[in-house]
Amino acid sequence: MTKTILITGASGFTGIHACKHFAGEGYLVYGTTRNGHHECTDSTQLIVCDLANEQEVDNLISACKPDYLLHLAGQNHVGVSWENPVQTLEINAMSTAYLLQAVAKFKPDCKVLIVGSALQIDPQNISTIPHPYSLSKTLQTMIALSWAKLYKMDIMVAKPSNLIGPGNSNGVCAIFIKNILSAAEKGTTPVINVQNIAATRDFIDVRDAVSAYEFILQKGSRMEVYDITTGVCHSLDTVLEHLQHITGINLEIEAASSDTSDIFPEIQPEKLKALGWEQKRTLHASLADMIEYYQNK
Repeated sequence: MTKTILITGASGFTGIHACKHFAGEGYLVYGTTRNGHHECTDSTQLIVCDLANEQEVDNLISACKPDYLLHLAGQNHVGVSWENPVQTLEINAMSTAYLLQAVAKFKPDCKVLIVGSALQIDPQNISTIPHPYSLSKTLQTMIALSWAKLYKMDIMVAKPSNLIGPGNSNGVCAIFIKNILSAAEKGTTPVINVQNIAATRDFIDVRDAVSAYEFILQKGSRMEVYDITTGVCHSLDTVLEHLQHITGINLEIEAASSDTSDIFPEIQPEKLKALGWEQKRTLHASLADMIEYYQNK
């Protein structure tokens, strides 16, 4: 029997890939959007829903009654969280609570994956909170795991690192690529401004991340938190070297610093690999796909 999955944030960078992936795997896919816009409406049954509205969320879950819920929607910009901290909390934390409350009411056997962030912290170390976005994602995870315990629901959490790949993204790799292609179109040398050229991050292709989400939904353990990483970090300098090699364009790089203290911890996705997941795309291949996407766009 065909399984039904509800994907929130279907029109977002990850959501578009998730809808295509699960539809391709034979799922009946419902997706939420706030404005009705989506790039793959042929494979996704779209539902316009404000997840910060309790009644709309109740109506959503009551109508779909999904077997699986992949919660991707949220406010994911650190800068915006400083400008609108309460709104960020409402979107990221309260929307999660409304969803889980509705699932408990209308489809309590639904298997749920809440997508958090590598920027969330251990609640016991609240003094280290770096920004309101981190707070909102930390609270989101606390709500998810609490609901799993209190209401005996099958809920898990994923913590993705920096997602890259084809699609409209505001990540640092996308910013680099847009600047390079824009300068190339004008016939000028691209000037790349970098705050810290030595900063390292774990970049994982969004398509590999979506594959990981399916593994977790199918085989994951309730109340477990899964790191979605490659286990290997790359400096921004290395990223720019790849971009120069792929495009054949010489870059003029202006770095404010080369502080080696901004090092992202290399976290091995051991629990994820134990489910059978494997990374399929290299950093180089993902960057090449991103360049092709923006060239075609």
